[in-house]
Amino acid sequence: MASTVLITGASQGSGKATAHLFAQNGYSVVLAARQPERLEAVAQDIRAKGGDALAIPTDVTNPKQVQELVDKALSHYSQIDVLINNAGICLSGSVEKTDLSDWHQLMDTNFFGYVYTIEALLPHFLSRKTGSIINVGSFGGKMPLPEMTAYCASKYAVTGLTESLRLELEPKGIFVSAVHPGVIKSSFMERAMFRGQDDSESESRRQQMNQVLQSPLVSQPEDIAQGIWDALKHQRSEVVIGPTFIATQAYRWFPDLMTWMMKLTNRS
Repeated sequence: MASTVLITGASQGSGKATAHLFAQNGYSVVLAARQPERLEAVAQDIRAKGGDALAIPTDVTNPKQVQELVDKALSHYSQIDVLINNAGICLSGSVEKTDLSDWHQLMDTNFFGYVYTIEALLPHFLSRKTGSIINVGSFGGKMPLPEMTAYCASKYAVTGLTESLRLELEPKGIFVSAVHPGVIKSSFMERAMFRGQDDSESESRRQQMNQVLQSPLVSQPEDIAQGIWDALKHQRSEVVIGPTFIATQAYRWFPDLMTWMMKLTNRS
């Protein structure tokens, strides 16, 4: 029987690339995301290439839908071997312009969306005494980023969740890992939110992000997919993708210096 992977945020970007990579390596793939048409298109593409895929439209912020996702996946495949939590959104803006609804939207998607899938699938993993959980975080969950307080808070939460789960679950046979990308050149801009003093400043932030995405140092969705695959194949507890590894290591060893540099950059 082929191994089965469940991937959230699988309709586009790094989730889509990850689904294709796992299918190419013989996995049956369960795809979850909110947009049914895009999700089914990914599933059909995988099947056209000889793979096995099941698309289940799901809003990961809804725990009932997440439980139905897991139930349908287990009913179809009888077992799930790997969970990849990948669904996420981004927000750029000063904390004073970030309202409570923004905070809730970020935490509901970036953090509780992960908690819900883990909670729903964990009994299956524990009963089998095996399974793998890979949480896609961000370098914003390893170091602070200016004008991204709410986003970083959600991603630091994912880091804490992952590292604590590892301590608790690995003695029970369940592998837990985090993959931290930097900026990804993908369709995430469709879901990104920008906050400013007015519409002009919000649009300026959007344009700045678009400029960043043109940098040759920006990661591609396939880079994140490969990082996830490497984490699983080599049982690595953490993978930081691309040039952001240097930044996160620098912050780890020289936090005061890096904080000072980021403050200077933010003033300019």
